[in-house]
Amino acid sequence: MVSNVPLLTGTNFSEWKEKVEFTLGVLDLDLALRQEEPQPLTEDSTGDDKAFHKAWEKANRLSIMFLRMTIASNIKTSLPVAEKASAYLVAIEERFKTADKSLAGKLMADLTTIKYDGTRSMHDHCIEMTNLAA
Repeated sequence: MVSNVPLLTGTNFSEWKEKVEFTLGVLDLDLALRQEEPQPLTEDSTGDDKAFHKAWEKANRLSIMFLRMTIASNIKTSLPVAEKASAYLVAIEERFKTADKSLAGKLMADLTTIKYDGTRSMHDHCIEMTNLAA
């Protein structure tokens, strides 16, 4: 499953996030992303509370490991140390929100200014425009 998730390089955040969330969901490790951290256990905690707490802790720990495994090494060093997977994902999203906007702006500029120059076939030119639009 991990091999299906692209390495986060900074220019592919949207695709990376979508595949990470899907993969964690398929592996049933997305509990820490979907649910808030449970209250600390007490003597009055029920068996269900203890089981949920244990499941949440495991999902959180494995989700953080999975997120770190799919991020390029040069990016990992600039991200904060994480205690919770959901907070770590938010920190990553904040870091790359501007990168996505600038990439979108560049692609739009390329798409609106591209011209057929005759050095290659019209088919190749149309394919390039289609790829930019996608």
